[in-house]
This record gives sequence, structure tokens and C-alpha cells, in this order.
Amino acid sequence: MPLGVRCGESCVTTGKHLEGDTEMIRNALIAAAATATLATAFAPMASADLIGTPAPCVTASDLVGPDFSVRKCGVSDVDQFRVNLQNNGNAHCGPASLYNVLHYWGHVKGAPVGWGPTRVSDIDPQDQSDYDLNTAAIGKIGFDAKYNGGTSLTNLRTAWDIATQPARDAGWQTSRGVVSTLENPDFAGELARKLNEGPLQLVYGRYKDAPGAYALQRSGGHIVTVVSATGSFGGNTIQLKLADPGRAWDHNKTDDYLLTQSDYEALDVTLTRRAFQQYTPVADDENTAEDESMEPGTYKWVTRWELTGPRYVSDTTRQMVEGFNWFDMAK
Repeated sequence: MPLGVRCGESCVTTGKHLEGDTEMIRNALIAAAATATLATAFAPMASADLIGTPAPCVTASDLVGPDFSVRKCGVSDVDQFRVNLQNNGNAHCGPASLYNVLHYWGHVKGAPVGWGPTRVSDIDPQDQSDYDLNTAAIGKIGFDAKYNGGTSLTNLRTAWDIATQPARDAGWQTSRGVVSTLENPDFAGELARKLNEGPLQLVYGRYKDAPGAYALQRSGGHIVTVVSATGSFGGNTIQLKLADPGRAWDHNKTDDYLLTQSDYEALDVTLTRRAFQQYTPVADDENTAEDESMEPGTYKWVTRWELTGPRYVSDTTRQMVEGFNWFDMAK
């Protein structure tokens, strides 16, 4: 499966998130903030009542010896489910997780990232008065990532390039890339080293049983932000903490969950190396008279990393990590 994978189900940004002219971008952001109805923030629950509430963050950067421990503090955990995004942001995991990455570089590292006159450092996702501006920024990322029912890691790197252009104009140097689980003998070590530079965008596929022994078929996907990793170089397991834009504690549990930002959480997961046969069905070619989808599919042995955790339990699919986007900046 290539890393140009779509995230989530069908969803697209609304509003006039236009590229190009600075004034047009500014007007789009202002319009989204002005037209949406602000909701009164719900009363926060006590932290003891929230599963996965993060403890006070302590930065870690240990890459010496056989084991590693890396943690980035100051990363946002924005919700993807929002009004003013088509289908209430149902498939905006890619843009929301990239916003988390940009938040780190803007708020922690002081990089002037953003669009037109708007800087990410000027937006506080936890301030209700900034909620609509935050939504507009996520929508702009979706537009720049060529959202068409989902986003790919490839196009999200393009959205990163657009959002970091003001930083390059100010003398910053930026870089980004992608690491796949395929043909990578030390995926764990690569993840730790790249996370040490900045938060990552990690994609996993949802795989269901397929015909044949040890065979699985991809049925969807999701993109999250990695903020912490603990494990061993060359190891077969990794412990991660995630900022997951699709797993807010209040999702479908409060009347105004689409109008308010949930409390930040750091979700604990384990990645375990797995080898299995990935089944790919034949897609029908609409330009031919025959139905190619009736032909036998193909099988290929692949190495993925299975993601498990208390908030990632499913009776129908297994979450298999396929790769991640990494990002770096310096002045």
C-alpha cells in the first residue's frame, strides 16, 4: 500500500479557503470566525474522570545506547469533528494532525508559520474565542492538501510547505519526508530519531480479514500525531503517546461537542511488528465493458506495525501502521 493513503471516510472542507492572494486567505479565515455560532464552553470534567488525561509533560531526548525515550511537549491535540467542515470534519484527521505539528513549531519553537497575516502562534485551540479561527485553519490545511474525501501523506507534506513559507521568507530552513514500514529494518529507531526533531504524522490502515491464511485487506485509514516514543533500536515493539484528532473524550457524548474543543489527551498505544499477506482486490475499470472487480485479487507479504491500546479496540478490524511524515525546521 503506498503512503499516498487517504484518511478516514468522506469529508471535505467548506468555506472559501482560497490559496494565493493574501487578502483572500485573510478574508476566508475572518469569515469563518464571524459566521459560525460560538457556543458556550461546556463545564470541564475533573481530570480524574478523563481516561488518558496526560500527566505534566516532561521533554525527553534519549537516543544513546540500545534504548530510546523521546517526548515532545507543547503539541496541541485539536479535534477534527467540528461544524463548518463538511460532514462535520469526519475525515479531517490529516489536516487536524498536521495542525498539531504546526502548533508545536509555532508555539514552542517560535517559527512564523501560518497563512497570509494569520500565524499559528496567534491561535490558542483551548481558548473558545479562537475556536472558529482554529477550524478555518484546519480547513485551509485541507484545501492545501487537496482534500477530496480524504488526505494523503504526500499532499499533507505540500500543505506543510505552504504553511511554512512565511518561516522560509524570514530565514528559516525547513525539511520534511516520509518513512514507510516496508523494507525498513529499523522502523522503531527511525521513528525515534525523527520524533526527536519534531512531532510526527503517523498513518495506520484499518485491516479486515481476507480470504487465505494470514491475509488481511485494507478497509480504511486514520492519521494521528505522535508526541512520545519509548523502545529499543532494532526492536519489535514501541510504546507511543498520541494526540488523536478523532478520539476526543466528549465525541457524541455532549450536545456541543462539535462547537467546543475537548480537553487535551495523550493516548497510550503499543506498536508491534507483524508480517502478513496483504490482499488487494482488483478495481473495476469504468472504461471497459467487463467487470474487473470479479477477477481474483493479489497477495503480497508485507511488514506492518500493529497498533493496540485501550482506546483502539475493534471487533472487526486491526490497526496496522504503514508509515509516518516527519518535519524539521531551524533558523
